Amino acid sequence: MKNAILSFLLLLGTLGVYGQNTATITVPAKPDRTISRHIYGHFAEHLGRCIYGGFYVGEDNTKIPNTAGIRHDVVDALKKLKVPNLRWPGGCFADTYHWKDGIGPKAQRPTIVNTWWGGVTENNSFGTHDFLNMCELIGAEPYLAGNMATGGVQELADWVQYTNFAGVSPMSKLRRENGRDKPWNVKFWGIGNEAWGCGGNMTAEYYANEYRKYATFVSDWTNTGGLFRIASGANSGDFNWTETLMKNVPKNLIEGVALHHYAVIDWNKKGPSTTFSEQGYFATMKSALRMEELVQKHSAIMDKYDPEKKIALVVDEWGGWYEVEPGTNPGFLYQQNTMRDAMIAGSTLNTFNNHSDRVRMANLAQAINVLQAVILTDEEKMLLTPTYHVMEMYNVHQDATYLPFSIKSADYTLGTEKLPAVNGSASRDKNGVTHVSLVNIDAKNKQEVSINIDGATYRSVSGRILTSKSLQDHNTFAKPNLITPSAFKGAKLKGNNLKVELPPFSVVVLEIK
Repeated sequence: MKNAILSFLLLLGTLGVYGQNTATITVPAKPDRTISRHIYGHFAEHLGRCIYGGFYVGEDNTKIPNTAGIRHDVVDALKKLKVPNLRWPGGCFADTYHWKDGIGPKAQRPTIVNTWWGGVTENNSFGTHDFLNMCELIGAEPYLAGNMATGGVQELADWVQYTNFAGVSPMSKLRRENGRDKPWNVKFWGIGNEAWGCGGNMTAEYYANEYRKYATFVSDWTNTGGLFRIASGANSGDFNWTETLMKNVPKNLIEGVALHHYAVIDWNKKGPSTTFSEQGYFATMKSALRMEELVQKHSAIMDKYDPEKKIALVVDEWGGWYEVEPGTNPGFLYQQNTMRDAMIAGSTLNTFNNHSDRVRMANLAQAINVLQAVILTDEEKMLLTPTYHVMEMYNVHQDATYLPFSIKSADYTLGTEKLPAVNGSASRDKNGVTHVSLVNIDAKNKQEVSINIDGATYRSVSGRILTSKSLQDHNTFAKPNLITPSAFKGAKLKGNNLKVELPPFSVVVLEIK
C-alpha cells in the first residue's frame, strides 16, 4: 500500500439500499500507533474445568497426549490463535492463592479449598512452574495476578524474585532447587483483583493506598526490571474508581489500570446460553456494545491525569455471561458458545482496536470450559467455539498499523429499541495489506456496504466469514465443525469500488491488496 493518505468511504444501508449512512477509513502517511497484540489476551482461572481437565490433565494421563500434563491439542489450538498473553491464577481465586503452595514436589504440596468456585478441593499440582512453562509452549507472555487480600507484600515480592531474578538470592536459589535455572522474566503483574468486591470489598481510596505500598516493593525504586504493574480497576461504570486511582497513584508506580465488564442481561437472571429469544439476544448485545461508552469515559478520565497516555487501560475481564448448562455445577460457570458470542467477540474487539491508543491489553474470560471460552473439552475430546474462530480471524490486526475508522450505521431495531447494526475496525499489516473487520449484529436483515477507494489502486479482495443458519447454533462434541469460517464471496471489487453484502449476524474479515 502506498504511503500517501488514502480514504475509504463506506456507505452502509440495509436490504440493498445504499447511501443512507457513511463511514470513513483513513490510512495516514505517518501512522500514530499500532494495535497491540496484547488486546487479544486470554484468562485462565482456577475455576471449574479451566485448569484441571482443560489445560492440565496430569503427567500420568495416557489417553490424552500431553507434555508435563499440558494437552497438546490445546497448545496447538492456542498457538494458531496467536495468544499474546495469558492471565492466571484468577480472578477471585488469585486473592486466596498462595504461590509457594504450588511449587516443589507435587506429592508434598498442600491442598486448597476453592471457596469461590464450587467449594472443590484442589491438590495444587498445577502451580507456578506448570503455568509459566505452559506459556512458553504456547508462545504467550504470562500475566500473574498477585494476592493482595490474604497475602502480604513480602509474598508478592518473593514471587517476583522467584520468577525473575537471575542472580543469587533466597528465591532464585529456591527456584533452582525446584528445577528451573533461568528466570522466566515475567513482565505483567496484577496487584490484586476486583478489590471493590471479591478482592476485599475495599473503597477506592483504601485500595489506592494499598496499591502504592505493594507496587513499591515488587520492584526497585526505578523499576529497572521493567515490570508492567496493573492496578485492580473499575467494575463497568464505576468511574469514581478510575478517577481515584489516577489522582492518587504516582505515575512511576503504575503501568496499567484494569476494567471489567461482562455482557449480561440481569445478574439475578442471566438467561440461557443456547435457547435464548431474540429479546434475550438484543439485551445481551446492548450490554456488550456498552463497552464503547465505558472505554470512552474511562479513557477520558485517564486523559485528565495522563494526557501522554503512558498508562494503559487493561480490560482484563470481558465476555458474555449466562446461566450454566443444565445439570452442571453452578460454581463451574460452564456455558455453551453460540453465534451470539461471535457477535460479542467481533464487536468488542472492534471497540478495542478503535481505542488502541489507550486500550493496550485485554483478556477474554475465559480460555477453556468457563464463560465465553474459546475451547471446550470433554475428556479426550476438544472443540473450538465460534468465539475462537472470530479471534483467529481477527489476529491479522495484532501489531498492525491502526487505520482510523468512523462509522454511522443503520439500526438493528427490535420493538421500540435500536442498536447500530454494523461496527468495524481496520488496520494495515507490515506487508502493506489492509484488513477490514465488519460485524452485522442484526438478527434478521442483511447489510450492504460500499467501499470507495480514493488515491490507490487495488487489484484483489478476499475474505472470510463466520455465520450460521441460526443465532442459537453452536458447536458440540457430536458436531464440532457446525460453525467454522468459510471463504467470503460477498465482496466485489470493480475499479475503485468495493461492494460487500453482510448476511444477518455475521462476522467478516476482508483482505484488500
